[in-house]
Amino acid sequence: QIEALVKVGVKEIVLAVNVQPEVMTKFCDEVAAKLDIKIHFSKEDVPLGTAGPLALAKKYLKDADSFFMFNSDVTCTYPLQKMLAFHQSSKAEGTIFVTPVDDPSKYGVVLCDKAGKIESFVEKPQKFVGRNINAGMYLFNPSVLDRIELKPTSIEREIFPQIAKEGKLFSLELPGYWMDIGQPNDYLTGMVLHLEAKRDELKTEQECTVVGNVVIDPSAKIDKSAVIGPDVVIGPNVTVEAGVRIRRTTIFSGAVVGAYSFVANSIIGWNSRIGKWNHINWNFAGEDVKYADEISVSETTVCPHKG
Repeated sequence: QIEALVKVGVKEIVLAVNVQPEVMTKFCDEVAAKLDIKIHFSKEDVPLGTAGPLALAKKYLKDADSFFMFNSDVTCTYPLQKMLAFHQSSKAEGTIFVTPVDDPSKYGVVLCDKAGKIESFVEKPQKFVGRNINAGMYLFNPSVLDRIELKPTSIEREIFPQIAKEGKLFSLELPGYWMDIGQPNDYLTGMVLHLEAKRDELKTEQECTVVGNVVIDPSAKIDKSAVIGPDVVIGPNVTVEAGVRIRRTTIFSGAVVGAYSFVANSIIGWNSRIGKWNHINWNFAGEDVKYADEISVSETTVCPHKG
């Protein structure tokens, strides 16, 4: 998301957080330096819902011509230049990306006219009224801040209906894929969709066997006998030993996969270690998880540092 924002000229980013762990601060400092931007943290002492954080961060937003607002747990192709052009041409106060889904009864459906002007929202409809749902990415004029008090507030239920009633809220259908990646299974699905969307850009100089869509950080050490893919992301300073087979998995920085292990449909966290001759399937491991040698583990979540 940050890289996509920078591509359309964004120079300052505000992260609305409940906690501000040291690891997040360090990571954001590195990203800010790399991309030549500023990243601010806006910390909530009490949860403020989906709109309240805008009031808390008002000092960063009020002088902008317009500003984006994203849910952090969505992934897509981020066609933000298209969103900017539409927002400016429609003279909207707010623009929402919408995306079609097969089963809209699980979501809130957005109803609009042919020009994209939003007419109403239908929460979890029991009969078919439309397929487009809120994709969790918005573009606002600063005037929206005058509608929001510094208290727990829902932007979807309290603010959007106000703007729509005045004819100032528009929707734009999101091209390409979209996925809410807030849950581990959905994260893996989003990873697969993202890799497919980027397939023409993917390349690696590793000597191992690569199958399908794969991203391997250049600093990773992959034994040439390993078979990686399809649908695998391997992060910085990961070590993959001899005879390993990995598919449909994300492995975060510093992790080690022991020799002759099989890993599939899993997320392996930072600095975790998978032993030798393991069979790991549908596992979600947080940071510093250690797997013994010669074990089979499936459908397990281990997060030793989760509060």
